[in-house]
Amino acid sequence: MRRPLDPAALDVLFKEARTHSSFTALPVDDAILATVWNLARMGPTSANSSPGRIVFVKSVEAKKLLEPALSSGNRAKTMKAPTTAIFAYDMQFYDLLPRLFPQDDARSWFAGNDEAIRVTAFRNGTLQAAYFIIAARALGLDCGPMSGFDNAKVDAAFFPDGRYRSNFICNLGYGDGQRIGPRNSRLEFDEACKIL
Repeated sequence: MRRPLDPAALDVLFKEARTHSSFTALPVDDAILATVWNLARMGPTSANSSPGRIVFVKSVEAKKLLEPALSSGNRAKTMKAPTTAIFAYDMQFYDLLPRLFPQDDARSWFAGNDEAIRVTAFRNGTLQAAYFIIAARALGLDCGPMSGFDNAKVDAAFFPDGRYRSNFICNLGYGDGQRIGPRNSRLEFDEACKIL
């Protein structure tokens, strides 16, 4: 039986981790993004489908491409963040299943089944994005995930061929501790869970 992580690690990942809206000017090195990915990619997905895709928006040109899609409340903070991750999912993920899940003909489970593709890509891509956030926290980054943007505009700007679809975006960097209020309430176990 594995031992639980020590309380300090749980604090970093969950108890003291917060959504950040403002960051220091310190850039996020490409190498740390690759290290976070290499950790996050180990999280489980259905049949190892791994449909999650990420575009890291860092350059001035890429930020300008993203800006029109952002809601007014998210525009300024996203433009100032060192990096913004666009978490997306691949609608043709199943073409990689012969390599990712060679023990079965998993590609045939999806090819031609649009609903199975959509549900599996969205669900597992979302899981992978959550793994990425946890891995980023574990490796010293702060995160500011958000939904306040126009998916259609992001997809047109960054994924014009339609293969990838945006899910949500997340600012990444080193939080400056500003604009963090008290932690909002969370549901208690008995409100959200049932043991049968």
